[in-house]
Amino acid sequence: MNAPIACPIPAFDTADLGSAIEAVRQSVGLPIGARVVAAMSGGVDSTVAAALLHAAGYEVVGVTLQLYDHGQALKKTGACCAGQDIHDARVAAEKIGISHYVLDYESRFKDSVIEEFADSYLRGETPVPCIRCNQTVKFRDLLDVARDLGAEAMATGHYVERADTGNRVEMRRAIDKSRDQSYFLFATTRDQLDFLRFPLAGIPKPQVRDIARQLGLSIAAKPDSQDICFVPEGKYTTLIDRLRPQGREAGEIVHLDGRVLGRHDGITGYTIGQRRGLNVAVGEPLFVIKLDAATRRVYVGPREALLTRALDLKETNWLGDEDSLIEAAQNHRPVLARVRSTRPPVAAHLALEGAQIRVIFGDGEEGVAPGQACVLYDPEDDDRVLGGGFIERTHAFL
Repeated sequence: MNAPIACPIPAFDTADLGSAIEAVRQSVGLPIGARVVAAMSGGVDSTVAAALLHAAGYEVVGVTLQLYDHGQALKKTGACCAGQDIHDARVAAEKIGISHYVLDYESRFKDSVIEEFADSYLRGETPVPCIRCNQTVKFRDLLDVARDLGAEAMATGHYVERADTGNRVEMRRAIDKSRDQSYFLFATTRDQLDFLRFPLAGIPKPQVRDIARQLGLSIAAKPDSQDICFVPEGKYTTLIDRLRPQGREAGEIVHLDGRVLGRHDGITGYTIGQRRGLNVAVGEPLFVIKLDAATRRVYVGPREALLTRALDLKETNWLGDEDSLIEAAQNHRPVLARVRSTRPPVAAHLALEGAQIRVIFGDGEEGVAPGQACVLYDPEDDDRVLGGGFIERTHAFL
């Protein structure tokens, strides 16, 4: 039986700030005066979310996490959760008129996100640290803090919709598809989603900045965070080399046909689908097809070798109608699968191979990398998030 379709939150004209506030009340769905903890990173999105919640009549408590070294963050533009951003969050909270706290989560962030990021590259994977951060530090640890503070909900500035259909809560893509962050939030559990609120779900990003200007917030024109927040200058290899120097052990660059084409200075410098910087020439374009951490081999081949027939998932999360992802896989449930945040979802179906959850593509998918996430959407309602998992291995057509 098909699930009922949730009614999307309507977008609105910010010429009338009152309509924005009313949309937030609809989104939050709690009595006026309820205490809501707002996660404030110091950026425009989380600040506007907190400001709209306050304007809507909720008792808002702003919380900012210090996730890494202040000094390093001050040297990097487009960061979050450290240095200048903590200062910006404090100033914004004072301007809005809400209480504000800064919590030192540097050690937790290092253990849960940075160390895992480095280990993932050492395994020949391509990690997504933003997902790990949401999955662990923000939607687990900070959620516990919100409950300890007596809050009835925790709100963030993410562009994703939470829809209450009566008998369950769904996660849905945001109104502004160019800003949708559902890919990065697939690991949100049912219990977490029940407690979370996303005030910006129905607001396009340009209107969010317009709201910030109307409210007199100094961060209205602040640039969005870029790249990986804790990586200086966006050069992830600099961080990996320092944390896992063994990743720079030399190895062979091998063609899929078995030819050894050259040497490399460490597999941590390569990602699936990479074409530039291979330093080998055979008269045809070559791409990184596979990374073998055990043998330190980088396998290269033609572009068609990047086409993936299927992938296996680990660390899965399920938000769909069936009782579990295993049940959905046993039923060969059709899905739309998204393997990169920049890629659209494509037709696929689930399968169960022993105890392994497998996603099988209808027409194949290119450049699928272990370590990335595969997020699943409902083909009958492509805004609805069904869940997903991290990619453990891929299966090629060749």
